[in-house]
Amino acid sequence: MGLIKELDTGTPIRVADRRVSLTIDGVAVSVPEGTSVMAAAASMGTQIPKLCATDMLEPFGSCRLCLVEIEGRRGTPASCTTPVEPGMKVHTQTPRLARLRRGVMELYISDHPLDCLTCPANGDCELQDMAGVVGLRDVRYGYAGANHFEAETDASNPYFSFDPTKCIVCSRCVRACEEVQGTFALTIEGRGFGSAVSPGGTDFLGSECVSCGACVQACPTSTLIEKSVIEAGQPEHSVVTTCAYCGVGCAFKAEMQGESVVRMVPFKGGKANEGHSCVKGRFAWGYATHKDRIVKPMIRDRITDPWREVSWEEAIGRAAGEFRRIQAQYGRDAVGGITSSRCTNEETFLVQKLVRAGFGTNNVDTCARVCHSPTGYGLKQTFGTSAGTQDFRSVDHSDVVLVIGANPTDGHPVFASRLKKRLRAGARLIVADPRRIDLVKTPHVRADHHLQLLPGSNVALINALAHVVVTEGLVDEAFVRERCDLQHFEVWARFIAEERNSPEATQAITGVPAEEVRAAARLYATGGAAAIYYGLGVTEHSQGSTMVMGMANLAMVTGNIGRDGVGVNPLRGQNNVQGSCDMGSFPHEFSGYRHVSDDATRDMFEALWGRELSAEPGLRIPNMLDEAVDGAFKGLYIQGEDIAQSDPNTQHVVAGLMAMECVVIQDIFLNETAKYAHVFLPGSSFLEKDGTFTNAERRISRVRKVMAPLAGMADWEVTMALSEALGYPMAYTHPSEIMDEIARLTPTFAGVSYARLDELGSVQWPCNDAAPEGTPIMHVDRFVRGKGQFMITEFVPTQERTGPRFPLILTTGRILTQYNVGAQTRRTANLVWHDEDVLEIHPFDAESRGVRDGDLVSLTSRSGEISLRALLTDRMQPGVVYTTFHHAVTGANVVTTDYSDWATNCPEYKVTAVEVRRTNHLSSWQERHRVEEEELTRVDRGAEAAE
Repeated sequence: MGLIKELDTGTPIRVADRRVSLTIDGVAVSVPEGTSVMAAAASMGTQIPKLCATDMLEPFGSCRLCLVEIEGRRGTPASCTTPVEPGMKVHTQTPRLARLRRGVMELYISDHPLDCLTCPANGDCELQDMAGVVGLRDVRYGYAGANHFEAETDASNPYFSFDPTKCIVCSRCVRACEEVQGTFALTIEGRGFGSAVSPGGTDFLGSECVSCGACVQACPTSTLIEKSVIEAGQPEHSVVTTCAYCGVGCAFKAEMQGESVVRMVPFKGGKANEGHSCVKGRFAWGYATHKDRIVKPMIRDRITDPWREVSWEEAIGRAAGEFRRIQAQYGRDAVGGITSSRCTNEETFLVQKLVRAGFGTNNVDTCARVCHSPTGYGLKQTFGTSAGTQDFRSVDHSDVVLVIGANPTDGHPVFASRLKKRLRAGARLIVADPRRIDLVKTPHVRADHHLQLLPGSNVALINALAHVVVTEGLVDEAFVRERCDLQHFEVWARFIAEERNSPEATQAITGVPAEEVRAAARLYATGGAAAIYYGLGVTEHSQGSTMVMGMANLAMVTGNIGRDGVGVNPLRGQNNVQGSCDMGSFPHEFSGYRHVSDDATRDMFEALWGRELSAEPGLRIPNMLDEAVDGAFKGLYIQGEDIAQSDPNTQHVVAGLMAMECVVIQDIFLNETAKYAHVFLPGSSFLEKDGTFTNAERRISRVRKVMAPLAGMADWEVTMALSEALGYPMAYTHPSEIMDEIARLTPTFAGVSYARLDELGSVQWPCNDAAPEGTPIMHVDRFVRGKGQFMITEFVPTQERTGPRFPLILTTGRILTQYNVGAQTRRTANLVWHDEDVLEIHPFDAESRGVRDGDLVSLTSRSGEISLRALLTDRMQPGVVYTTFHHAVTGANVVTTDYSDWATNCPEYKVTAVEVRRTNHLSSWQERHRVEEEELTRVDRGAEAAE
């Protein structure tokens, strides 16, 4: 098993209907029109020497190494910038070309250190390779002249270094930052011999660089190189797997030395990312072997007792015995489980199977409850399926993009780079967000409209946009007549045309000027192919489901469904939140979103699983906690979720956990929830297991094991052991067998197998006999439910109101360098960029409270109080404050309430009435947390000293 080497054609592969025939070195070749001579040669196996060219970037033509001769044409043109022409006769190897290429290479080498044997890129250096290809044996110019050998290395970035002595000024890094990432953080300063790559006149850490790694990947020398490679040396084999961070689902090559990861390199064959990455997936993988990893099972009788390490057999036996005791004492429904959106489809499927067949109850839920459950409900009501409509490539064809309640540059950066590229090419942008996110104005990207609405007014805004479409004659009548339920449309159209839904009437609710809403609506309806991309700022509201249906209404009434460039697209948060929903993690649904009360579906599962299954929906997470506080719910199995940090109203969550008699945690770290657990079962990271993830575009991708599980078992094996101890054995020898069962039981996965995924790379469900290679775009000819259904979306104000005691609105979100509850990213060097959560507040609100930038402030709501640093910024509008929830010590969810979506119980994280005041101390909750953490640290140090 060696390193996976991907073909680099030098320039991007073009797509065109017309083909061009030519000959290269006497061999006939036919390629799409627009292809470069270099790429045409690569397609037939001929690699023309190059340095400034790579197929991730547009042709540049600066290195002069890829010269060719073309019969009938004077000179020696660069093959990267020369498009093919019919009948062209190209020669890539002639004595003349050999002399010219050696001369060019001499110039490069004359200002390049010849320390190849000690260079970290030795064996993986294109300059070294090309010197060999052109046959360079000596350099006539000597090394006594001017050079750049004294330039200082910039090691400020925690993940890579920049050594300008090795730089050949090919501009690949600069162009990667512009064309691939879209940040424009790098430039070439100076001219001629004085030309040099610069991160804006500062060091890399202090620059606009977002550490996506595109520049490092593009560099043909060791100028930009990973510090992990400098330390460990070159990798010797690689495995393609899928990132375990956000819902983009990037494919990576884990490049290894034995079982040690040397670096993660984005895989060009990955259909979700096509060779791009972000700082988390590219560099923040060190948590997998962090010293905080728990690799021994532990038990304790009471949560006030210290943990005691035990064997797997004893830990599994304790968990199973306690669950059996609780059910015997309190009833079958006194226990339940929570599946993980961090784990694989196969592992999630097993947990819900254990709960339904092993426990005999439908008390199973997942973290999608607190993020995207309204997506499932709203899209199923309108379109008939609980997922987004497009693939990520679809945005390349969008003319208008509406981003609402999402911050792609921070939450889904690889998709954001693709979006920004489309916007630079001319697409128009509408942003609806209470905060001025980066997309409103970044280098070379500016939103046409920023609808800076007040938190909680989403439904009023979407109704106002639809009102303009209906009342100004912008309805796509042909689409509505052909594709939608006309009776429901007519009822909806009468409702939406009412004056109370007009931009003028809703202005007082949303805070958005009526004319701005009208202009945005006209742009969306008439600007061409229009797509909606949304996030948790839409779903985490008391009207989250209503809002999802409102966006679906808007897409249908304008005909923006069923083709490239359009659609309604949720940007899912965690890596497998889509998959955890698909696998039947909700208490009322089996896999494939089929209700547990459906006799035919239940019969199918019972026949295969050999157990009678309940037809009654089980408890949702909030219901489990409520029942626990009331004394009826006593046992919980949690796989890979930290509800004590992630769920709302932390003090109520803690009260529920403390009331239970057996809480079993399966995770890789001792998280906040583990403080209230009785059994801890060590989990495994994505590097230690086989399986699949399903991303936000319904793409099912392989996860491949690159190292043995540190605790001895992968998560799926742990669940199997627990199930067997409960008296319900599961006989799987590999996760592929679990996927085979999923395919037998789930119509949308019927054609999915590991063999199919290995053959195609990935597939998007539905994948079955009707779509054997998957379905990139949904609802092309008809909606899954038949006719699209318009839904009435009455605006109902949230019960959470501001007032004299709590005059501000708190909304929450994420930041680029940290992730979710931070369990992974806080254990990496990403702390350099974000080592604490801060409270963003508008200068007007700060001044009226005597708050200065950097002050410690108390943030108080009806639910609780926390303290954190203030950051004064005009990103916020007056009356609205914002924070992240990445650091457990912050306890952001101590202040959020338990108000939730009317249909799904998704918490209303985005609207909390608060007050901000200066303070000089931590809150009582945070002080208690600090003491607990210090005690854990003291115990750990004592254990280390004893060892």
